[in-house]
Amino acid sequence: MRAVFMGTPDFAVPTLSAMAARTDLVEIVAVVTQPDRPRGRGQRLVASPVKAWALAHGIPVLQPVRARDADFAVQLRSYHPDVAVVVAFGQILSQEVLDIPVHGCINVHASLLPSYRGAAPIQHAIMHGETVTGITTMQMDAGLDTGDMLLRKEVDIHADTTYGMLHDALMETGADLLVETLERLNAGTLTRTPQMGESTYAGRIVRETAQINWTQPARTLDALVRGLNPIPYAQTALGGAVYKIGAVRLTGRAADAPAGTIVSADRSNGLCVAAGDEVVEILALQAPGKKMMAASAFLNGCMLAAGTRFSV
Repeated sequence: MRAVFMGTPDFAVPTLSAMAARTDLVEIVAVVTQPDRPRGRGQRLVASPVKAWALAHGIPVLQPVRARDADFAVQLRSYHPDVAVVVAFGQILSQEVLDIPVHGCINVHASLLPSYRGAAPIQHAIMHGETVTGITTMQMDAGLDTGDMLLRKEVDIHADTTYGMLHDALMETGADLLVETLERLNAGTLTRTPQMGESTYAGRIVRETAQINWTQPARTLDALVRGLNPIPYAQTALGGAVYKIGAVRLTGRAADAPAGTIVSADRSNGLCVAAGDEVVEILALQAPGKKMMAASAFLNGCMLAAGTRFSV
């Protein structure tokens, strides 16, 4: 099958690589990715991970500013694709584009649909305390992750699972499941199942999402911290300074101070803060202008004092 791959971040690269390895199954005739973006202090234009991989392997790259524009549809049609595979591309596709490949567009989505449709399903699954998530391959339609499901595979979420850990696990699972999806498509055994039941939405992670509300239960705070590690990290403020929190531990000790109060800030007792129901110990944090570090190292030069209070 002649295939076009659409994707942008590192999450998409293993799927692209797995497809390219199956020359008996597909020929990748073009890769579509987002335009180069300015990065760093110098705001130098940087190619997406998908573009870098494609160029390194001699695959033509298309970078439409707007994939909904008519001129992109003309470009795509010129490649005569049998199928398009979409993994975290980052743009909405028009019905015209969806209809160009003979077998339509297949999306690799990082949740068990219809749960967690949207841009940040991995983070939201952790933040909402789920114990299992997974990958769904889906026949795309014009809605937001509403197309018929093709294949699904579960992935467990453990008590210590972070966004970074789950991202990598789902990234590899998605690559394997997509190849299986294409195998079944090629064999004529792929079936479509409409999404049924209540759906949930996983919106983009914004600044407000990352703000710690210390009045919440400790388990909720732990889930937030893990769901935002390592990007963008949960955040809290004290005296105008913003601290990023990398990891916390539930102590089981009842909180007897107002939420957000620093209960201890020394090497003997650790950096402990009162949450809504119990005390949590901060295990890793990043002070303004510093790197993320273990709290034990941070406490060597700690300027935080017991009795002071983070914003709630």
